[in-house]
Amino acid sequence: MAQGKYALPAFLVGRCTAGVYRRWLQRRAAAHRKRDRVRGNLGATISAYKEAIHTAVLRGGERDAYTGERLRWDLISTYDNHASQREGRHYKKGFVLLPSVDHVGDGLGVPHFRMCAWRTNDAKGDLSYTEFIGLCRKVLAHRREIRRSGNR
Repeated sequence: MAQGKYALPAFLVGRCTAGVYRRWLQRRAAAHRKRDRVRGNLGATISAYKEAIHTAVLRGGERDAYTGERLRWDLISTYDNHASQREGRHYKKGFVLLPSVDHVGDGLGVPHFRMCAWRTNDAKGDLSYTEFIGLCRKVLAHRREIRRSGNR
């Protein structure tokens, strides 16, 4: 395992290399910083983003923070845009458990993240944790109502 500030977390040994992890971390930090700067957060450095994302990985990056599913770290840095365009949703379905960095909050303060699957982050969108849980409850309640009425 590589040593240093952003060493490969123990649970990732054998699932990806330290070099792939550090490259992924750098790219995710840059993407989130860029997105947050557009939102008006001009204060946080790239180092602050890397630290916050690495902390999220260490704190619970083995599993999706919302569903508990085990994340597929072997998929990081393997997505192929050309294959995705050719194969569409069939290609993307293979990446539903790709680790994704989710903002805790609105992205305007100190960077703070949790890890989840790409599918979960895509479904959550810009909803807060509370709003997302509320939406999930509505979906489940509606499904129960449909089953009770016999309209499966």
